[in-house]
Amino acid sequence: MLVKIRAVLPDFLPVDEIRRRLLQLMPDLDIVNDTAAPGRYPLNELEAIALTTFSDLTAADIDQMSALRFVQVSSTGYDRVDMAACRARGIMVSNIPVANSKTVAEHVIMLALASLRGLIPVDRELRSGRWTMEMGARELGGKIFGIVGAGRIGRELAARLVPFEVSAVYYDKVPLSEEQERTLGLSRVSLDELLEQSDIVSLHLSLSEETRGILGEAQLAKMKPGALLINTARAELVDTAALARAVGDGRLLAALDVYPTEPPDFKDPIFRAEHTVFTPHMAGVTQEAQMRFLQETVKNVLRFAQGKEPQFRVDTLPE
Repeated sequence: MLVKIRAVLPDFLPVDEIRRRLLQLMPDLDIVNDTAAPGRYPLNELEAIALTTFSDLTAADIDQMSALRFVQVSSTGYDRVDMAACRARGIMVSNIPVANSKTVAEHVIMLALASLRGLIPVDRELRSGRWTMEMGARELGGKIFGIVGAGRIGRELAARLVPFEVSAVYYDKVPLSEEQERTLGLSRVSLDELLEQSDIVSLHLSLSEETRGILGEAQLAKMKPGALLINTARAELVDTAALARAVGDGRLLAALDVYPTEPPDFKDPIFRAEHTVFTPHMAGVTQEAQMRFLQETVKNVLRFAQGKEPQFRVDTLPE
């Protein structure tokens, strides 16, 4: 029996290659670049939709999809899907939490090293024809590294930090097992203790009403002078205005991959601060990770189309 499925792909992905691969497995798939765009099936006939973290699925979209039964988000985060609207309709929602945890962990370490070694300003100086011996570089080894959120990405990060001989602490409402803490070299502390102790703080929480703004001005003020804040999770976890002030006056360093709006407002004062490193929401985006997302998405959508229970359901998780 035909199941009417739509895939929403942003233009910056290799859409033609993905289309070729997908249509080999699901020849009746409807592929568009916007959630509510016209396609081969009317919106009110769609039974499943697969989209990335770069596309929204609003309550208004869901209202138009009266036959919708399954939403597959091809990313770890699913905060751009109106979960309340999905739950109200009994629509199943799954993410893909297994494709880019290692990818993001690698990116965090890259940002930490680039920030500590002053890679960006040194590169800029050389490109300008100036040979500058930078004496302010710092090593990662021996630092206290604070991980906020010990989910898949947080744990992958901790595992990759072991060879750097850091002292790693973590904050999470749900503690890891003693064996996990021992294997990963992690010690659990309160959020305040983590902020006060850490030379580097990396955020790995999902966005919810509970975590929104978890680092406000008061929390940022607890961080050590010269400490580095890395955010590859969600911009809304942090009071961005307070962070801009702390970085602007040189009290903190920041390495950011996520922004309140994307593309961001490049007039934001934080983009004029010297003590920053920026990447364009690419921490989890590598060729290898995108292929893993594609493979896992196809497998899960096929499970739904075959009448099987989808994996990685998040509609059953508490708010």
